[in-house]
Amino acid sequence: MYKKVILKRGKEDSLKRFHPWVFSGALASVPNGVQEGDVVAVYSNEGSFIAVGHYQVGSIAVRVLSFHDIAIDEHFWESRFESALCMRQAIGMADNPNNNTYRLVHGEGDHLPGLVVDVYGKTAVMQAHSVGMHLSRTAIAEALVKVMGERLENVYYKSETTLPFKAELDQENGFLYGGSDDNTAIENGLRFHVDWLKGQKTGFFVDQRENRSLLEHYAHGRKVLNMFCYTGGFSFYAMRGKAQLVHSVDSSGKAIELTKRNVELNFPGDPRHEAFCEDAFKFLDAAGSQYDLIILDPPAFAKHRAVLHNALKGYIRLNAKAFEKIQSGGILFTFSCSQVVTKDNFRNAVFTAAAQAGRKVRILHQLHQPADHPINIYHPEGEYLKGLVLYVE
Repeated sequence: MYKKVILKRGKEDSLKRFHPWVFSGALASVPNGVQEGDVVAVYSNEGSFIAVGHYQVGSIAVRVLSFHDIAIDEHFWESRFESALCMRQAIGMADNPNNNTYRLVHGEGDHLPGLVVDVYGKTAVMQAHSVGMHLSRTAIAEALVKVMGERLENVYYKSETTLPFKAELDQENGFLYGGSDDNTAIENGLRFHVDWLKGQKTGFFVDQRENRSLLEHYAHGRKVLNMFCYTGGFSFYAMRGKAQLVHSVDSSGKAIELTKRNVELNFPGDPRHEAFCEDAFKFLDAAGSQYDLIILDPPAFAKHRAVLHNALKGYIRLNAKAFEKIQSGGILFTFSCSQVVTKDNFRNAVFTAAAQAGRKVRILHQLHQPADHPINIYHPEGEYLKGLVLYVE
């Protein structure tokens, strides 16, 4: 049915363990005429079928869509989305009036490598990370609408910054279905604006939902500093948790404006909140020791292994500065969203920072991505979000 790519002898072992990537070094041959984004069939050197997936240029040559010899058609997309929706219903995410914000499709975690779909109220924001998913965007949107039914009125495509730039796709963001100016969503009873037009990721960091709730539990009476605040998620949870004051910091003026709007949406005119558009390190350098709850949720310091060493130095420097500034008896929420930074990498960086600052530190919680960002058990690389909640003497 599809053109065959042939593996080198002995290179099928990881695929037999259902790992969803075929690396370029494992390929013995690719037939003429195969274009980036095409669906191809993967065969062993001995001629046995192994998988079908999207072909692409780069170190990951094929992202596996199925280990069965099936057509990647309308039925395929619908069945994958039905499975994804069923899981979100099982964990209480979908159809929850108190929370209409969740991730419906999480790439490899939902057996759809290269695709992310976040739901904000009646709008699904779709993001392609591979050429194959980009080329399938119309079929994907149609299947989403069919499976989601009345839950969905809009599908917005937002992939300008996530597709391989060398593919030269000249793609533009925009609605594939519907079109709405209502960008307000609800998370655990709190409202916020989603900037799916120009914001980072799909417009909001859905993966910190449970961690924001945990922060709310610790915020009572504390003076809170939310670094890299982006849309202010941790800030308005801290305010609902009865924090004494909340300071939000981000180097992006747009992020600060969005934070102010989100705080105002939930706590209009509340004098406890103040926002600062400033570099994180400069702000911490100038800050006194007034804060007894600090959140460090920086953007990915390492997007590939070549910069891992520098990234770890960055985590050490940032956390050491927070340890230096936080009050005795303070609580630090610190995170890494870099996939190439392992849990041990991150924990060692934070330990080093604590030692440099000379503080006694105890771990209260070890945090990770929520259930609507599932990890395919055969794809451990999908575990990307790491976090620690620390008590600092």
